[in-house]
Amino acid sequence: MFRKEFIDVVTNTGMVTLKELRTILGKKDPAVVDEFHLLDFDHFDEVKFASMTAKDYGENFIDLKGAKVPQQILSLLKKSVITKYRIIPMQKSSSSFTLATFDASISDIKPDLEKALRSKVELIVTTISAWRSIYGTIQESLDELLESIEEVRAGSETKENDIKEEDIGDDIISMVNKILAEAFIKKASDIHVEPYERRFRIRFRMDGSLIEVMSPPKAMMLPVISRFKIMSQMDIAEKRKPQDGRIKLKVGGNPIDYRVSSLPTLFGEKIVLRLLDQSNLELDMTKLGLEPKQLEFIQHGIHQPYGMVLVTGPTGSGKTTTLYSSLSELNTPDTNISTAEDPVEFNLEGINQVNIRKDAGLTFPVALKAFLRQDPDIIMVGEIRDYEVGEIAIEAALTGHLVLSTLHTNDAPSTITRLLNMGIEPFLVTASLNTIVAQRLCRRICTSCKVPTQAPLDQLVKAGIAPSSAGKIKLFKGKGCDMCSGTGYKGRVAIYEVLSASPAIRDAIIKGANSDEIKRVAIKEGMKTLRMSALTKVAQGVTTLEEALSKSSADDVV
Repeated sequence: MFRKEFIDVVTNTGMVTLKELRTILGKKDPAVVDEFHLLDFDHFDEVKFASMTAKDYGENFIDLKGAKVPQQILSLLKKSVITKYRIIPMQKSSSSFTLATFDASISDIKPDLEKALRSKVELIVTTISAWRSIYGTIQESLDELLESIEEVRAGSETKENDIKEEDIGDDIISMVNKILAEAFIKKASDIHVEPYERRFRIRFRMDGSLIEVMSPPKAMMLPVISRFKIMSQMDIAEKRKPQDGRIKLKVGGNPIDYRVSSLPTLFGEKIVLRLLDQSNLELDMTKLGLEPKQLEFIQHGIHQPYGMVLVTGPTGSGKTTTLYSSLSELNTPDTNISTAEDPVEFNLEGINQVNIRKDAGLTFPVALKAFLRQDPDIIMVGEIRDYEVGEIAIEAALTGHLVLSTLHTNDAPSTITRLLNMGIEPFLVTASLNTIVAQRLCRRICTSCKVPTQAPLDQLVKAGIAPSSAGKIKLFKGKGCDMCSGTGYKGRVAIYEVLSASPAIRDAIIKGANSDEIKRVAIKEGMKTLRMSALTKVAQGVTTLEEALSKSSADDVV
């Protein structure tokens, strides 16, 4: 929210008019501090603005671009305080507190800040983008998130259980809340709650790898599992069958869905929660990490008036993000889009999303047949699992509809073989297919501890790097730090293999070519394999050679 004083400062410089400011005042984006929108104006010179206003208020201007502030310093102030006053702690001594801001006008409230912080305050004025970069690294404290957890429960979904919420002790409720909040802080994708004969452990999947985070006393196992089942609306009394549920929470003001699954094991029920954070969903296709040619292939496929676009890869490889990004680009007021998903992971405004309910008879085939009576333009099927779903999807693609779906195959060319093995005729595949996208997720090198490294020349050549380039490539790794919990990796990047159904590919399918033969044709026409894409990320210093080799096959080396 813009401070009135800051509005005056901005307009007094003459860089942005009050009329222009009104276009961004009150923008309701919880992930963005409102003032960041000033950077949307091409004529706004943030360096000139910061230096000019710092001089006007008698403060020092320092461009903190590229500055890295340790979390132990950032944690000196609550994130809510940082956001409210636009101040970031930079240094703390026994006599003073150094704070960075992009709003020099807060110099007027310096006495109030000194009183609240019980310390002399020294201000540094910096650019908005530098401030934003540091702000983006701030992690809310566990205590802050625990205070903010709010359960969202639909009363109509509540089930009668033998164990009521009031039967669960406060210590168990606190522990479960701590697990959920810590997973959010660490940006875990999954939480594993695992019972064993002599111990009970909690693991988080972070950047694709499982890491043990706690091992509570065995006596807490049953109450903790019961608490998760109550929150996810499962039947507490049923312990012999797998169950599915969902938890909806607000953590730090962010709406988070946890997709929950229970599985009876030898020593109790294992609970796995998949975190679905809407704020982390990337719906801009240009920001998915696709190379220009790959993006061109995909956009050509999804902007056809009819046909089929397939995304393939293992569970957790980012297929949903790619599909949702495609739907977001296609989502216009004059288009009717319907999706059948098992389950619906994120709500997309303007798209008709159907949750598959097998227990109620709502299966993929039933949903697809219903879609065809709903005047559709675009249909998304969560997954083509068998001949029946594949047949209906292809029928829709051949009758003037664009169909998007997923399959579980190792690469793009083998997707064609999979469809043929389901019993779908080759001429139907060639007539309906637009594009196939295969993808994986590689861990990113942590930028806070990134250092150069080396690998033997023969290893690089064996991996698929041309001998002429192997000696020139610069390799990096993360040595491990607090930001990446010592792993050397922070975040993930997608690698892609995009096959466009060209006349040559269609001809190869009709002639009965196998997946290797189709791959060779596709490479000649510009397709980069998963291994090629992974090695490109290595050459760019985004990921490590080891990660690239683990996420792509040696068969991709051509």
